[in-house]
Amino acid sequence: MASSAPLTGVILVDCAKANVASGLAKACDRCGYGDDIKAFQAALKSACDEMNVDIQEFAELPADAPIKHDLGTEAS
Repeated sequence: MASSAPLTGVILVDCAKANVASGLAKACDRCGYGDDIKAFQAALKSACDEMNVDIQEFAELPADAPIKHDLGTEAS
């Protein structure tokens, strides 16, 4: 189900990870960005940067692995 508002932060990263297998366009829509892929990619990069996660491209998101963020705990 698509979010009614664009997601941000850890919630955006979790949503993107959950939808990585569906492809960029589907994840973009489900995370609340509709067809604005550039805004989705920018928000995702920003969220990853805030978590100290180095992701250059959407396809690099580990769909089945937890992401360690700067507090040393895992976001799954």
